[in-house]
Amino acid sequence: MAVLDQLTSQQAIELENKYGAHNYHPLPVVLSRGEGVYVWDVEGKKYYDFLSAYSAVNQGHCHPKIVDAMVNQAKTLTLTSRAFYNDMLGKYEKFASELFGFDKMLPMNTGAEAVETALKLSRKWAYEVKGIAENEAQIIVCENNFHGRTTTIISFSNDPVARKNFGPFTDGFIKIEYDNLQALENALNSNKNIAAFLVEPIQGEAGVYVPSDGYLKAAKDLCVKHNVLFIADEVQTGIARTGRLLATCGDCSCVNKNCSGEPDVKADILILGKALSGGAYPVSAVLANDDIMNVIKPGNHGSTFGGNPIAAAVAIAALEVVQEENLAENSYVLGEIFRSELSSFAKENDLVKSVRGKGLLNAILINDTEESSTAWDICMKLRDNGLLAKPTHGNIIRFAPPLVMNKEQLMDCISIIKKTISEFNN
Repeated sequence: MAVLDQLTSQQAIELENKYGAHNYHPLPVVLSRGEGVYVWDVEGKKYYDFLSAYSAVNQGHCHPKIVDAMVNQAKTLTLTSRAFYNDMLGKYEKFASELFGFDKMLPMNTGAEAVETALKLSRKWAYEVKGIAENEAQIIVCENNFHGRTTTIISFSNDPVARKNFGPFTDGFIKIEYDNLQALENALNSNKNIAAFLVEPIQGEAGVYVPSDGYLKAAKDLCVKHNVLFIADEVQTGIARTGRLLATCGDCSCVNKNCSGEPDVKADILILGKALSGGAYPVSAVLANDDIMNVIKPGNHGSTFGGNPIAAAVAIAALEVVQEENLAENSYVLGEIFRSELSSFAKENDLVKSVRGKGLLNAILINDTEESSTAWDICMKLRDNGLLAKPTHGNIIRFAPPLVMNKEQLMDCISIIKKTISEFNN
């Protein structure tokens, strides 16, 4: 079989099963093209994408501005490594730092790399600025977190699938219950060696768990009181996904055209990835002010590809699209409609237990056990009806379409979801 031969879906699946590691369990659909909110399989069937590559494709598939930036830069200069300067990185660092309100940015490639960067940065700050004895720093994390799959990150996961047979694990982490301020305060009061608190503003992989109103602000205040860094992992929730430029914008609604996006819960360290490139290229970043970022010196941290010219050009274009097309506002408005429609539907259909989310990051809880196949089977029926979504944690279906979706398309998708679940329930 020649590399360029057209494959059927079954042939493509068989090739992956035979020659690829089995570290994913994909929905059986083989995609070959995407545009905006739509994707097409190799047989030409069209679907609404309601996962957006786990919120990496907020700007829609193959956005022309982002693709043009990538192609034009690829024709000019692709990689220099950080052994030399390039003429794009400084522009990107300035643009992103000013947009998100920080002094400096450290560029990396993937979300997991960015999380690792934030962990290293907070520990170094703890030793050199806060004065914690070397190798004694502790970082508080939340149960049911998902920050990536490196050895260090799974060390503070409580997902047995992610952890089993991958030890020994990295020390230095304290796990507390998510959305529990008392647990955070107790941990801070009982240990003087806390460097940072790492938290997702919304726990996406855990099932789109939205914390109580005021939780993030109160958590940040506790961190300030104890001289502990507040690290916001916005790899999935950032870049307009939740109806604001950042989920940590708190009560600042981007429906207000004059909203600056200035967060009322300002992270000490902000982690970004996924939609930072609009899904076109692996791009991630860690942002912080000088009093934190300046502890990093030459040789302490880096990446051959981090901050490469293509990544810089793509990220600038991707962030400009978010601003120019008012994607945060669109996410806010459509998210309100989605939750209203599905919440009303849940009252009439006992298969849907609840609906939750913010902006266009939402989930429905299926009224069945985590061990059941019900959510997976519903997603298979949704696929047959032209909409792609995926379960998480067995009985939860996450819905996260590209933010370029319009109201007419959203209402069509809501009709598909209602019709599919109603037929399934019968």
